[in-house]
Amino acid sequence: MLTQKARYALRAMLHLAARDGSATVSEIAEGEAIPRKFLELVMANLKSSGLVVGRRGPSGGYRLAKPADKISFADILRAIDGPLALAPCASQTAYRPCPDCASIETCRIRPALIAVRDTTALLLEGISLAEATGTGRGISFV
Repeated sequence: MLTQKARYALRAMLHLAARDGSATVSEIAEGEAIPRKFLELVMANLKSSGLVVGRRGPSGGYRLAKPADKISFADILRAIDGPLALAPCASQTAYRPCPDCASIETCRIRPALIAVRDTTALLLEGISLAEATGTGRGISFV
């Protein structure tokens, strides 16, 4: 399930992509109807993940760290919520056995979880901010 924090991150990043420049937290919060204090935490996460660059001062704000066509929905979701996998045993970036698993080799659930992770990653990595804002080639699920 998509967390509220992830939804806000996607909306904030889409706001920046559509703006094609910098915006303050207040501008993003107002434009996207996101609580300002919560957005500050989201933007700090996005900054520490290298997806946005922040600048202080009167002409400060946040801007995308890379072109909008180089930032995928998967990048944003991983920055906010971590791995896309439903369980740690299916994760490529944060693998660990499930605490109650008797044997990873004989687990009958893991193959399905890996398939879901692979499909989810394929789709989310294929959607860039540019595509979602209409400045790219369009969203394609082929």
